Amino acid sequence: MNKPNKTFSIFALFVFFQICLSSSFAQTKMNINDNWLYLENHTSNLNEAQKATNWTSLNLPHTWNAEDATDLYPGYRRDASWYQKKLNISNIDKNRVYSLYFEGSNITTKVYVNGKEAGGHIGGYIGFSIDITNFIKEGNNDIFVRVDNSYDIEIIPSQKSDFFIYGGITRDVWLVSKYKNHIDNLKITTPEVSAKKASVQIVSSFVNPDNFKDLSLTVILKNPKGKKVMSKTISVSDKTSTITFENIKNPELWDTEKPNLYSLTAVLSEKNQIRDSVSEKVGFRWFEFKDHGPFYLNGKRLLIRGTHRHEEQAGVGAAMSNAQHWADMKSIKDMGANFVRLAHYPQDPEIYKACDELGLLVWDELPWCRGGIGDELWQTNTKNMLVEIINQNCNHPSIIIWSLGNEMNWLPDFPNGDNTEKTNVFLTELNDMAHKLDPTRKTAIRKYYEGSHIVDVFSPSIWSGWYSGSYKSYQKAIDVYKKEYKHFIHAEYGGDSHVGRHSENPVTGENVIKAEGWEEAIVQTKVANIAQIGDWSENYIVDLFDWHLHISENDPEFVGNVQWAFKDFATPLRPEDDIPYMNQKGLVDRNGNPKDAYYVFKSYWAKAPFAYIESHTWTERQGPENLPRTINVFSNCERVTLFHDGKSLGEKQRNLSLYPANGLTWDVNFKKGDNTLIAIGKTKDGKTVSDTIKVNYRFTKNDTASSLQLSSEKLKNGNYLVTAIAIDNNNLRCLDYEESVYFQCLKGGKTMKNQGTPTGSESIKMANGKASIEVIPDGSGNPIEMTALNQSFKGEYLKIEP
Repeated sequence: MNKPNKTFSIFALFVFFQICLSSSFAQTKMNINDNWLYLENHTSNLNEAQKATNWTSLNLPHTWNAEDATDLYPGYRRDASWYQKKLNISNIDKNRVYSLYFEGSNITTKVYVNGKEAGGHIGGYIGFSIDITNFIKEGNNDIFVRVDNSYDIEIIPSQKSDFFIYGGITRDVWLVSKYKNHIDNLKITTPEVSAKKASVQIVSSFVNPDNFKDLSLTVILKNPKGKKVMSKTISVSDKTSTITFENIKNPELWDTEKPNLYSLTAVLSEKNQIRDSVSEKVGFRWFEFKDHGPFYLNGKRLLIRGTHRHEEQAGVGAAMSNAQHWADMKSIKDMGANFVRLAHYPQDPEIYKACDELGLLVWDELPWCRGGIGDELWQTNTKNMLVEIINQNCNHPSIIIWSLGNEMNWLPDFPNGDNTEKTNVFLTELNDMAHKLDPTRKTAIRKYYEGSHIVDVFSPSIWSGWYSGSYKSYQKAIDVYKKEYKHFIHAEYGGDSHVGRHSENPVTGENVIKAEGWEEAIVQTKVANIAQIGDWSENYIVDLFDWHLHISENDPEFVGNVQWAFKDFATPLRPEDDIPYMNQKGLVDRNGNPKDAYYVFKSYWAKAPFAYIESHTWTERQGPENLPRTINVFSNCERVTLFHDGKSLGEKQRNLSLYPANGLTWDVNFKKGDNTLIAIGKTKDGKTVSDTIKVNYRFTKNDTASSLQLSSEKLKNGNYLVTAIAIDNNNLRCLDYEESVYFQCLKGGKTMKNQGTPTGSESIKMANGKASIEVIPDGSGNPIEMTALNQSFKGEYLKIEP
């Protein structure tokens, strides 16, 4: 037992003032992302890799699947590659240990230092450290890293999952130097939290190759304003030490509105000299899932308003920069979400940091996604990953759920891999492990009904209005599951939408899909559903989300739901989609640009006042003269007025009980030609916001498409946006034309292809008779020559003069 030692009190004050000062023994951590070499060669022989002459330069993070995942060719590279770096290390100290820390490398990794194997790691999506102390020398050191994302059923996630398994060193890499006696890990828990007082327990583990003589540990806790709250110093006499701060009065609680973070610093000293220091953030909060009821955070009901995130971005795949990670999370928070499920694997450390600081509750997930139960080696690898995930991420106050898997028993990789009895035995083992490693959080799974009783929280599969039923059956679905499952949360709902595609009469599913049949069929191809017969318009998805939120926001006993997914993402299972190989269920496109659906969520959830007229991508419309069209305005303002060509169509009050658009709808009689719509929203305190769109309306319906018309505009970045429009014999744009069109740059530049975005694919289905692609000039000064074609139109050409 470690008791506070009063003789260390003076030293504790010394540490407090000296903690930020450099020490010859202080821990150092240096980012080494820059100036690597890359070799696309699957050889497992280091000598062969060293002798290769076709190495190329790059900076990390990197994946070799950045574009081949979303090109127009089936499949993507599942193989091994090599990375190489000259790492200069000066003044090597025999009293220090040196390591390379990888935040993530997919999917198996071996590290070689100066010709010798230093270590490796099995499994992606999680960090690991390689001790290189006994392999390095003064000056330049040769670092070689072999990374392999080959097909391997022994390592989760299953290759049958609906996302790409990107290969490469996909996250940051660090050179870490520590004194030989150092802090190995801090595990922080908050055993008691209330509005009046709190406690925090810090369990420190140490690496002590010599002995514990003259070692002491000082821990300092500061409040969110940086003021010291408590500190303690103890002598270290074992490989672990525990310090508890009790009776922290009136703690500043962490919640989704005010994510207050305390800072905690642990300092290891030897003979009053600092040897190591580690800093963490602490959030005081408590939560509860009420039986068959809602969720509570810090004693107050909190409706979970969530979304999902896959870790990828156009052009870089999974090798995202920290700025790109933060942009995603800020956009999610700006939308008003308070919860994010990290699907279907742990994500970059910056994501957890962002969720802590922004106030986003987290469902963190073991990547047991499909594939069923595996053999002994598979089980060992899977358990190891769970241990790594919890040990690395457990100090983040944003995390409330450890998910043990998703659709696990579906599409087995092993013989008898869908055996329920075997699966439940292993799932129980994982569940027990998770609770032992972290008794403070809940466990969960999604869409494995046979194991729903094993975990704390369960999400069934409800895709009302997409893979089954009508979205208007959603209330019935959640009412059934609220009774059936003690702690029920609804993760995954939504549908695909193609940017710019609109319908004057979007399908609802009623009278087409049986409204009572809300249960999802496992074999989706055998049932009629909107995913198959719908138009994938932005209008339909807006209506679907509006209805789901209309239900969830008005149900006082509902825990909340988690939309699928925040951003469009790439998948090998969907080559036939409107943008090939893209799952287009995002609220934003793969570059993070909002679709119409984003503003539906914002209207229910966001704090900052705004107004959005549906839709900025629907500026060309047609219909009979004197046929009013209903216009939705999505806004969180108390009152909104809509103007048509300067004339007020009346002010309306936002009403959460009304559908659609919370009652902010107007019938507009468009005139022929240009029409200007302006929405002005007014908040309770008198502030105003506005939104404007212009609509070109015609009373003549287009005939059958007869040709493609190409045009271009120069963009601010110096590139060109080339647009193809399907027109009929009367030169009218064919607003009902949805076939694929294929772009090609013949001379003078190159297309921005393989991006998986509405303007970044050489093959794309038209949205209301329109498709575009961005083109990069080659700098030669010669004209750019473009063509667009499909089976019906054998080729139209455009020359763009510089």
